[in-house]
Amino acid sequence: MTENPAAIDDPAALLRKRIDTLRPHTARIWNYWLGGGDYYEVDRVAGDRIRELHPAIDEYARADRLFLGRAVRHLVAEAGVRQFLDIGTGLPTAENTHEVAQRHAPDARVVYVDNDPLVMAHARALLTSTPPGRTDHLDEDLRNVDAVLERASATLDFTRPVALLLLGVVMFVPEDEEAYGAVGRLMDALPAGSHLVLSHTITSPGTPDVDAAVRFWNAHGVPELTQRTPEAVSRFFDGLDVLEPGVVSCSRWRPEPTDGEEPREVAMHGGVGRKR
Repeated sequence: MTENPAAIDDPAALLRKRIDTLRPHTARIWNYWLGGGDYYEVDRVAGDRIRELHPAIDEYARADRLFLGRAVRHLVAEAGVRQFLDIGTGLPTAENTHEVAQRHAPDARVVYVDNDPLVMAHARALLTSTPPGRTDHLDEDLRNVDAVLERASATLDFTRPVALLLLGVVMFVPEDEEAYGAVGRLMDALPAGSHLVLSHTITSPGTPDVDAAVRFWNAHGVPELTQRTPEAVSRFFDGLDVLEPGVVSCSRWRPEPTDGEEPREVAMHGGVGRKR
């Protein structure tokens, strides 16, 4: 769990003390794959090795990011959602949640939640909002459900629909009971009309290269990653009305129209579900 000590005179200094530059970290390595610049040499080396084991990893990362943008656009433009709780934010890149949401609805409110100190340092500097919307940031852990909800309520109105975004984060909760329980408790706290947007890496008989990359990551990086089958990922949406086309490869969730072939599948599945 994340330690969240009482505020001190220099919170930025506290965040810096928590940054581990000796081992690759998922947020930084993800930033590297997406073409960002917020990583250390240890992250680049690990990222390149994972790319050797799973050559499609860059495509996998981009597909997840594009899925986020398409889902947020749908929720704002088609479902009328104006509030977003984005847990497992990751390092800022292009087309962050608040940018997509506030482009279509300037009054949208977004709360970002992450427990990585480098993510929080960058988020406070870069993930800003302009009136009439609002953007806030919480240094918290997905598994601390009560704390997340209590602190997010300072910005979000939990009597109105909220989109809960869990992009590539639940896979870092190893125990199934805890993972499904945390997602269920978060959704239970949200009113009807709220949505769950979730993506998760998968394992299947046809993805031995992904399995090899995950084994390498778990031996060298932090935090460790837990793969789940496509069926297990779909379980996170139990009790919700799952939007078409269902829980599928992120690359195939309502892709932009093209003249070419259907996008290639990636080993990251995602979906959007609506609470009745």
